[in-house]
Amino acid sequence: MWVYVKLVAVAMIWGGTFVAGRYLAGAMEPLLAASMRFVIASLTLALVLPFSGAPWPRPSLRQWCQLALLGGCGIFMYNLCFFFGLQHTSASRAALIVALNPALIALAGFCFYGERLTPLRLLGIGLCLLGAGLVILGREGSLLAGTWWGDLLILGCVLSWVIYSVFSRGLSQALGPLHTVSYSIWLGTLMLCATAWALVPGTWALPSSGQWLSLFYLGAIGSALAYLWYYDGIRQLGATRSGVFIALNPLTAVLFGALLLDERLTPQIAIGGALAIAGIYLCNRLPRPR
Repeated sequence: MWVYVKLVAVAMIWGGTFVAGRYLAGAMEPLLAASMRFVIASLTLALVLPFSGAPWPRPSLRQWCQLALLGGCGIFMYNLCFFFGLQHTSASRAALIVALNPALIALAGFCFYGERLTPLRLLGIGLCLLGAGLVILGREGSLLAGTWWGDLLILGCVLSWVIYSVFSRGLSQALGPLHTVSYSIWLGTLMLCATAWALVPGTWALPSSGQWLSLFYLGAIGSALAYLWYYDGIRQLGATRSGVFIALNPLTAVLFGALLLDERLTPQIAIGGALAIAGIYLCNRLPRPR
């Protein structure tokens, strides 16, 4: 029961990151904002680990390579594709592409772990995609703006998250969700900071108080806490059943936008949210015992 509550909370938290990210948009260099976000996430995890009581695992050389893959894909490449892709395509078009995550995670889980794709689960995935699409269209009707280059970058963002979700399962079971998330975030943060140091020109100005608050939300809550709960969901439910909760992200982003940014809610958004919730229920519905 609690794992489902955590995954719904993760979707709500990640929906709130759109509001925090919008506040930072245009005020900070995207690569610098991504680096500072994960520096805060890394420090948060470093403070949490000593109080967790979990034994400190010693990853093998193979596990270090896997952790580097997760950090390189789920942290480094994801943020590069996301922030730079949004410079070349509209937010609605990008969100619609990101909504492909549940379907691609389910397909990857079927290919690499043999997770079953029953007709009911396929129907649930379809409802999630349809609901996410309706929510996005209800927020901003035009999807014609943008270029193929931006779409390609956002598709790279989706593929990076699929790798991060699917190939973390074995490590999460061997090392535990806390240490798997911590190691992957620390490695990804080193990659982001090194790239920002090399590519971001000029002097780095200190953020304002509002920017610090947004960065703290993105780093400590939207990255450290949410990643921990998401990884724990993958460990308990598998990549397919956990990944489908991503379909709630556009809905929560629209709700937070209406509450905090006075954005307008429409019946289309309500229908899309209901379809996404129905799809999540179908994907996570256990079969009846014979």
